[in-house]
Amino acid sequence: MKSTGKPEPKAAEAATGALSTAVNQDSEETTRVQTGHDDSERATEQVAVGPSILVTDVDPSPATNVDPGPTDSPETESLETDGELDTEPAAPAAKKSKRKSRARTRSGIEPNNVRKLRQEAMMSKAELARRAGVSPLTIDRVEAGCPCRMDTKRKILEALGLKPSARTEVWPDIDAQS
Repeated sequence: MKSTGKPEPKAAEAATGALSTAVNQDSEETTRVQTGHDDSERATEQVAVGPSILVTDVDPSPATNVDPGPTDSPETESLETDGELDTEPAAPAAKKSKRKSRARTRSGIEPNNVRKLRQEAMMSKAELARRAGVSPLTIDRVEAGCPCRMDTKRKILEALGLKPSARTEVWPDIDAQS
């Protein structure tokens, strides 16, 4: 069913009338259940009938920012197979993914050799973290290129068995930051 997004006044009135008819039919069904069964079954039937009153297929409020006419593009046809018409084009979704990729590239803004030196020393991240007195998550972040405090860098250097003067070998861009 193709929808233009704007309910016509006659369609809205018909939907409202159909809704009230459905409510009346459900009320009659509830009263029939009440007269024909005992109390425990009546409560069960009322619960089963009650939620069907709340279900509506037509939104009585007018939609905003919707194209007035139907489109026959392949994009629209593929969306209609689900039974719902999505009015957002695929282009904004592509823009969102580009933003995420830029954010990911910023995470490694401080390249370092911590991972290489740790692997040469045949240490796990957990072991390096224990020796340095920091969390394994901190080691993971430092190896990913996230910036860290100077004392954390010193602790990692000492845990790797290096002197603080070797910091330029581990963090080559340390002079560019100061």
